Amino acid sequence: MTGTVQPKVVVLGGGIAGMSAAHELMERGFQVSVYEWRQIPGGKARSMPVPNSGKDGRHDLPGEHGFRFFPKFYKHITDTMKRIPYKGHRHSVHHNLIEGTNLGLAFFDRPMQPFLTEFPQSISGWRTLLKSLFDNNLELGEQDIEQYVSCLWQVLTSCDERRLLDYQRTAWWDFLQAEKQSAQFRKIFTGLTRILVAARAQEANACTVGTVGATIMLDMVLPGGSADRLLNGPTNDVWLNPWLDHLRAGGVDYRLGAKVEYIHCRQGRIQGVTVTENGRTRMVTGDYYIAALPVEVMAGLLNEDLVEADPLLCGLTELAENVEWMNGIQFYLREDVPIIHGHVIYMDSPWALTSVSQAQFWPHFDLSQYGNGEVKGIISIDVSDWRTPGILYGKPAMECSREEIRNEVWEQLKRSLNQGKTVLADDMVVTWYLDEDIQFPNPHEAINMEPLLVNHVNTWNLRPNAYTAIPNLFLASDYVRTNTDLATMEGANEAARRAVNCIIELSDMDVSPCKIWDMYDYPLLSAWRSNDRSRFQKGLPWNGKIIG
Repeated sequence: MTGTVQPKVVVLGGGIAGMSAAHELMERGFQVSVYEWRQIPGGKARSMPVPNSGKDGRHDLPGEHGFRFFPKFYKHITDTMKRIPYKGHRHSVHHNLIEGTNLGLAFFDRPMQPFLTEFPQSISGWRTLLKSLFDNNLELGEQDIEQYVSCLWQVLTSCDERRLLDYQRTAWWDFLQAEKQSAQFRKIFTGLTRILVAARAQEANACTVGTVGATIMLDMVLPGGSADRLLNGPTNDVWLNPWLDHLRAGGVDYRLGAKVEYIHCRQGRIQGVTVTENGRTRMVTGDYYIAALPVEVMAGLLNEDLVEADPLLCGLTELAENVEWMNGIQFYLREDVPIIHGHVIYMDSPWALTSVSQAQFWPHFDLSQYGNGEVKGIISIDVSDWRTPGILYGKPAMECSREEIRNEVWEQLKRSLNQGKTVLADDMVVTWYLDEDIQFPNPHEAINMEPLLVNHVNTWNLRPNAYTAIPNLFLASDYVRTNTDLATMEGANEAARRAVNCIIELSDMDVSPCKIWDMYDYPLLSAWRSNDRSRFQKGLPWNGKIIG
């Protein structure tokens, strides 16, 4: 680059990773174009209007694609949210995060158990604090709790090298020695992992599941701790649309309805990208390219020239096989049913349901102005297991029709919540909405347009860095290697920052790099972790001996 010409960056994909990359580049003076194939920004994080649901001049009902959850340990995405103005710069969209004060565990055979309704306010006795999380009438024995807490303690006090090189190769199920534990242990402690981006304890690696799970629980017991934050309105209303407005106001050319068709690579460099927009196909070019597409989409765009320029990209094809389904369904009710002030985990649900009652967190959204005017409450549910047979039809969700999915989910909710009293009744339902990504090309099988990457055993080596061997191509998506190590919007934001930092280093722009945080690092545990690093370097196993 010479003179005052600003480098141009082409961003492929307008989800959280693409928007994050555009944001960081915009603030540093780059020219940025974003190409997103949907008509709604935000990718897997987006909300969407329920088509044709608004009557008599009312808004369409708000629908959600999937999980709504901002853990306390998120650092990258929340930092970005603080830099997105909301309603005339009076606040940022970060102010739209609201605390969920309780977590409910629901069962088929007993009343729902609130999980940690009063958080201990002490940092002494870490193991005791962790044990206190499960002293909650969950029918767990002392040995069950001791085994689980010991496993969490091992993950927390292990050095990064041991977690990455040993625990990435071990399934969480095996790490827990679940087969040797009680049935209730397996039900509770492996069931909890199913809400972690659709992870199955038998398949997900112990490094990711153990580290994130332990971190969430420690966030609960630390002074001022909390593990559950949600947005105070529909996702696009209170976050993604203001973000898009901010990007466009800053000069970002963010284009909706623009599908990436082909990435042209010659002589080891990207020459341009074929994009179809509004029925017109054209070539777009730039100085640098950031692929912020989901892994299964990027794998489908690989061609001989790309792989020849960077053979490591071949790993994306195998990585794309490690995806699961985690999609949302909403029930719109005639009355508000708060259930609990936070998320509910349905422990006996074969479809691994989790839910949140939205209206209690949306104080500034008058639901009477949506739909037909009768809706007063919304229960938003994620279905995390699409492969296990249900209780009504004996079929997995991916083999059910749209109506069968609706009936099955509703029945699992009722069976879990109507314990001794009626919380949900059939006549409460005004209407319902299943995520638009669940498509039905034939009546007997569903397909998912946007599956979710799961951190299976031994997949770290398949995951690429943000840079590639192609000097003007960078990767920014939740499958990229990050400190977050989890396919989430936090991981996508961190990956975008890493890609932008690579471009900054190559360009002539005299700007500061994006901040990257270490994750899952508690200073009070540094002595244990330092001791374990010494042991690991000497070839010794973890022993967890308390120092001092």
